[in-house]
Amino acid sequence: MSTSVPLSTSSTRSAYTLILVAALGYFVDVYDLILFGVIRNPSLRELGVPEDQLLAQGTTLFNWQMAGMLLGGIFWGVIGDKKGRKSVLFGSIVMYSLANAINGLINDLTVYAILRFIAGVGLAGELGAGITLVNETMPKEKRGYGTLIVAGFGASGAVFAALLPEWVPNWRVLYFIGGGLGLALLTLRIGTYESDLFEKTEHSNVTKGDFLSLFTNAARFKKYLACIFIGIPIWYVISVLVLSAPELVKALGVSGIRPNLTIAYLYAGLSLGDIGVGLLSQQIRSRKKAIYFYLIILSSLVIFYVNSSGLSPQGFYWLCFALGFFAGYWAMFVTMSSEQFGTNLRATVTTTIPNFVRGAVIPISILFKAFIPSLGLIGSALTVGIACLLLAFISNWSVEETFAKELDYVE
Repeated sequence: MSTSVPLSTSSTRSAYTLILVAALGYFVDVYDLILFGVIRNPSLRELGVPEDQLLAQGTTLFNWQMAGMLLGGIFWGVIGDKKGRKSVLFGSIVMYSLANAINGLINDLTVYAILRFIAGVGLAGELGAGITLVNETMPKEKRGYGTLIVAGFGASGAVFAALLPEWVPNWRVLYFIGGGLGLALLTLRIGTYESDLFEKTEHSNVTKGDFLSLFTNAARFKKYLACIFIGIPIWYVISVLVLSAPELVKALGVSGIRPNLTIAYLYAGLSLGDIGVGLLSQQIRSRKKAIYFYLIILSSLVIFYVNSSGLSPQGFYWLCFALGFFAGYWAMFVTMSSEQFGTNLRATVTTTIPNFVRGAVIPISILFKAFIPSLGLIGSALTVGIACLLLAFISNWSVEETFAKELDYVE
């Protein structure tokens, strides 16, 4: 481990600019990520897809987007460690902004799939690069405040994406808005700079961005896998309990639910939850204890959800908000993952881990569907939830506490 060097005063002041840029970037990132789910069916209907094929075609397009995010997470993570965090902020936002803007012009399903894949690749880089830069720039005792602002404000982009169709019903215009917001951010990116810690590795002989090295060392691989498992309950809540809510509420006897409002309430909770867990972590000076607290409450809410028959629509929306709030430790788990690894691998893990968690939606969905014939919709949702939560509890126990950890070291 190398000797630590305190960050300069100018770097500390400039960190606030980075926080603003990263927060706005993540806002647009989440807007574009959620927008497809909100306007999927209207766009497919206009492209001539029959009603009985909407789900199948929509799932195919979503899988192309997720495949792009999985590959993009690796690509941008390695670029971030080899070429710099700032280069990822520029490259990723150009890619997904252009892809989404062009999405508003398409008239063909094949082109739609290609653009969703390209957008997914671009979307994969934003959060990891932003969190890495903030972590490496903020004073170690206060960097939790920076990341909670980034994720808390960024998650509200989903609320914007869920509610904007109420006033802008044209799905093509909504894609144009996402692309335009992203490209407008490039003017702010000009004022960002590279982190001091990355600059130090530029002048050393250490190997940077070696993705395969995460799998060739047993201890490192175990830590990497644990960081992924900690975040899995977040996307269990999103993909199973909320995105599948139209089917689940029927089994629970709840009627009159509007899917876009369940998404809006969920992401409002996620946004505020990110802020809450960050503040809690700063107060108790622990990342792990803050995540434990959220996981305990989230477990109780999952049990309440599967027993919530007869809830009013408004009551169900508030349940989605509560689930979102206590699943809202996204910033905390990404921050803690970033702090687990040295500077020469930090961007790689900080970018790949959240995208692998998003990609975990695929096995989670497969298990959820596989258990339905024997356990029913509600039983399957509960069983998969218990498995995800247990993995998160065990993994959180296994990793190192990283609050105020010095990050000036290499693997």
